[in-house]
Formats: sequence, structure tokens, C-alpha cells
Amino acid sequence: MPNATGALDERLLEGTERIGRADILVGIPSYNNAATIGHVAATVARGLRERFADRSVVIVNSDGGSKDGTSEVVLGATGDIPTIAGAYQGIPGKGSAFRAVFEIATRLGARSCAVVDSDLRSITPDWIERLLRPTIDDRADYVTPLYARHKHDGTITNSIAYPLTRALYGLRVRQPIGGEFGFSGQLAQRFLEQPVWGTDVARFGIDIYMTTTALVDERRIAQAFLGAKIHDPKDPGADLAPMFVQVVGTAFALADRHREAWRQVRGSRPAPVIGEITPVEPEAVGASVDVLRRKLAAGEAEHAALWQQILGGMPREFGPVSWARIVYDFLAASALRPADRDAIVRALVPLYFGRVARFIADAADLDSAGAERLVEEQAEAFESEKVRLVDRLP
Repeated sequence: MPNATGALDERLLEGTERIGRADILVGIPSYNNAATIGHVAATVARGLRERFADRSVVIVNSDGGSKDGTSEVVLGATGDIPTIAGAYQGIPGKGSAFRAVFEIATRLGARSCAVVDSDLRSITPDWIERLLRPTIDDRADYVTPLYARHKHDGTITNSIAYPLTRALYGLRVRQPIGGEFGFSGQLAQRFLEQPVWGTDVARFGIDIYMTTTALVDERRIAQAFLGAKIHDPKDPGADLAPMFVQVVGTAFALADRHREAWRQVRGSRPAPVIGEITPVEPEAVGASVDVLRRKLAAGEAEHAALWQQILGGMPREFGPVSWARIVYDFLAASALRPADRDAIVRALVPLYFGRVARFIADAADLDSAGAERLVEEQAEAFESEKVRLVDRLP
């Protein structure tokens, strides 16, 4: 069994040795989530207890060194379900927390795994069933979430992660960076063994890394319908720039590495769905268009030179086709100048703010279903404009 990562502290190591083996593992990454993680841990435990009573199961809390008693809350919430709680080691971030989960899954010989966010308020036992069952029944290797989100939530997903992943790799994975995933133990080992843990994969790049790896490896991918996602959302103009850089930087690096996997792909096909899709109107999320527009304007002074090199100047239009072309031009520049990738992705952030501001304005009078049609229009634009990227790269 490989042990090249060293991602576990003494508590995680002791807990892994104490458990010995498990068929099913559910990981909950955390950092100072004592206020919300108890509900998540209790719901995961209930799902395992009610739906998988005939299997050996374990819950793993992979923590980033919380000071608020997060891990103690988990241990007090899971009842009779075996639970391991401790701190991961490595670069601080969600990806390092997942790395520890992958290592424990490999050590325990787990066949089926899932991970869920620690701030979920809408999680139910059905989520656990739908994330795990496809890999247990050998119907899928990787399960992504499919849920309703408010039109102002998930802006990185809607504006770039979903349309770019769909256009590049040809599968309509609606939430490639959703936060909740199911995966086989064998795929956990594959994730673990890649030499990526000193990169942004160790932070918020982890979700797009997992999804892209599954796509490039041609694994069987399914989507689990989970209803509405209610969590602690963030205003896209206030908080999401570092996450954008980590997610998009990872997506661009992976696209460069896997050019031959997507170069000939045209169009896309739907991914199968686990569970019946029912109409859901999610909880509202606030967003400030004024803040987004101010950040776009402020970005011009800082990034004008790169915008001139890559785009020929400051973009004035952020509709679906224009945005697809901007992203592809930045991806091409990143691939042709990998040493400058960080600067290139950072220069894209203010333009992302411009795209989100345009989307919010276009969706102002639309319900969630109407806003979803705009997201699909964006994804179709990425597919139709993909030749622009192909023509730029050798």
C-alpha cells in the first residue's frame, strides 16, 4: 500500500490503525466549522446507519487546525458510527484535507467513498445514499453533485468551470467543483498518487482536479441529484478572487497537460443522473453588481498590459460568446507561457467580475429555471467557440 503522502497527524493515524478496515468512508473537511459541522456529521452518520447497516463504515473529519473545537463537535455528533478526527498535514487548504481522506481510504481498503462540505444546511441522508450507492453497486467510478443553486451562487461554476469542462472534455458535468462527491476507493488511490500536492490542487483546485482526472481517465461518471444546496454562500465580488485563481489556474494547467484528451472533442453529451430531478427554488443569495463593476474598472490599471497582449485591449462586452473567447484566449496564453500562468490567471479575475455583473443583469427578472437557461447558453457558446482555442495551440 503506497504511503508517499504523509498527510496524517497522530490522531488521524491512530484512528486509522484503530479502525483497521472499512468498506465505506465519508470525509468531512473542516476549518473552524463548529457552528455548522455538527448537523453535517449527524446527518452523515444517520445516512450510513440507515442505508448501509450491512457494511463497515467510517466517518473521517480531516481538519485544518481549528481553534473552535470543530473535531470535538464531530466526535460528539456521530453516535455509534466509527469516526476518525484529526488534522491533516501539508499546505493549508481543502485539497490537503482531501489528500488525508484519500490516504485513509487507501489504508483502510475502502471500496466506496464520499466527501461533503462542513457548512451544509440542506444535507439529508438521501445525499449520502446517492453519492455512495453508484460506486457500491459498480455503476459509476465518480459521482458529482447535481443540485439547484440560486442564480447568484456558484458563479465560478456557472461562468467558467462548467462551460469549460463541458466544452473541453465533452461531458455535461453541471457541478464539476460542487464540493460533494462520491468516488471509488481505486480512484481515491489514483488521486492520491499524483504529484500535485505542492500546487493549488492542495487548496481550492482540488475539485476541478478530481473531476478532470476522472474525465481524462474515461471513468464512469454520474450526477447525484441532491435538491437545493443551502450553505454559507459568498458574494462573488467580495470573497471569491483567491478561489477563482486556484480553481482556474488548476483548470488551465490540467487543460495544457491533457491537450490530446480534448483536442478532437466536439460537442457534449449528458451525464447520467442518480435520483429523480424535481423542481426546487433555492434560498436567495445576495450579490452586489456595483462592487463587481468597480473591481472590473480597478483591474484595468493593474492588468492593462496583459489585457493588451492577450486580448488587444480592455474588453467592453461580456456576453456569452465574448466571454467564451476571452477565456479561451487566456487559456491559450497560459498554455503558451506556462511560466506566466499565475499572472495570466490573476489578470482574468477582474474580467470574471465583469462577466458575473453582466450575468446578474441579464438574469435580474428571471427565476432559477430562467437563469439556468442563461448558463446553458454560456456553455453552448464555449462549445461553439472551442475551435478558437484549438487553432491557437500546437
